[in-house]
Amino acid sequence: MAHYQAMGDIPPKRHTQHRRPARGGRTGELYYEELMGEEGFSSDSSLLYHRNIPSTVVGAREWSIGDLSTTPNHPLVPRHLRLHDLFAPKDVKNTDVVTGRRLVLGNGDVRISYAVAGAPSPWYRNGVGDECVYVERGRARVETVFGGFDVAEGDYVIIPRATTHRWIPRRSTKDPLRAYAIEANSHIAPPKRYLSKYGQLLEHAPYCERDLRGPEGPLLAEDVGARADEESEVYIKHRGNGPGGIVGTVHTLPFHPLDVVGWDGCLYPYVFNVRDFEPITGRVHQPPPVHQVFEGWNFVICNFVPRKVDYHPLSIPVPYYHSNVDSDEIMFYVDGDYEARKGSGIGKGSISVHPGGHAHGPQPGASEASIGVEYFDELAVMVDTFRPLELGEGGRAVDDGAYAWSWGRPRA
Repeated sequence: MAHYQAMGDIPPKRHTQHRRPARGGRTGELYYEELMGEEGFSSDSSLLYHRNIPSTVVGAREWSIGDLSTTPNHPLVPRHLRLHDLFAPKDVKNTDVVTGRRLVLGNGDVRISYAVAGAPSPWYRNGVGDECVYVERGRARVETVFGGFDVAEGDYVIIPRATTHRWIPRRSTKDPLRAYAIEANSHIAPPKRYLSKYGQLLEHAPYCERDLRGPEGPLLAEDVGARADEESEVYIKHRGNGPGGIVGTVHTLPFHPLDVVGWDGCLYPYVFNVRDFEPITGRVHQPPPVHQVFEGWNFVICNFVPRKVDYHPLSIPVPYYHSNVDSDEIMFYVDGDYEARKGSGIGKGSISVHPGGHAHGPQPGASEASIGVEYFDELAVMVDTFRPLELGEGGRAVDDGAYAWSWGRPRA
């Protein structure tokens, strides 16, 4: 987003000489300036100053990125997916957030994956689109060429396309690192209606720049106990002829990826914690757009947080029945009690899939039971897509097969 930051050692004027410190009376060598920018020099960008030529590659091999095949939701039914059944506890210590992701749902605009990780990830960059990774549980250190973050439960980690980074779980916590990864084929940003024409978050937005955490840095190889000349591998997800048009490559570099001595600009990774989202409430039930936090091309991300609910004397706090005529609605239930879904089997770690073309809403009896309730203690992350989502191998593996009939018994 267009919020200028500067970090580390940069020259006073862009695109001018920036040299290493002089030694023995000799002029220092030039640092290598890299422009990382979006939309062909027409949108946000940052300038990074490297110790090494960023184009250098001394080896390349294929990376098999796992099963990205999808199956249409046909016949069309709502579904309940149990994400906490995807990973056996014995497998967690050897799973990482990058290579261990299992595809739950996807289409040509966005893919939703899940990982429960105990191992550090390789260095990685997504060359297809931005990523928004929601930390459901656990803690981790995220190291990037822009700097590092400590992330924990409730954090959204926004990582721009082509940002080299890695995830290192903190093993001292009681919970393993549970990561809900939303991968776009586009960029992910705050909703345009929250922003001024110059990119500042406006007064009616449910969060502001003070709530965003930028990277700490700069972060260099020696800061993480590595050698600057250490040969390294970077796993790259990029466009190709694989399932979903995506394939993987591993590049070998003759140096450590953390070689940026300074950078400035408006394009960089950042973190936003869901607890800093200020819910918008009203006398009667508010529609889902008030819960929106980010958007990408053909999809939006919303969060439902603990909040005071409708206070009209005749209000019905749970949602009315609604038909998603233009979108699929994917709700990931993270914490709390879900008044509208009681009796459906949905709980923490569940995903509900409400596809376009199907009217959905509260479970039988939930509307009446909610009358008089003043506060909802719930936390959920919702993704609405404007093209149909299909089931990935992870979604197919944990479909309960019964949710479609939770509003009424199926025919014998």
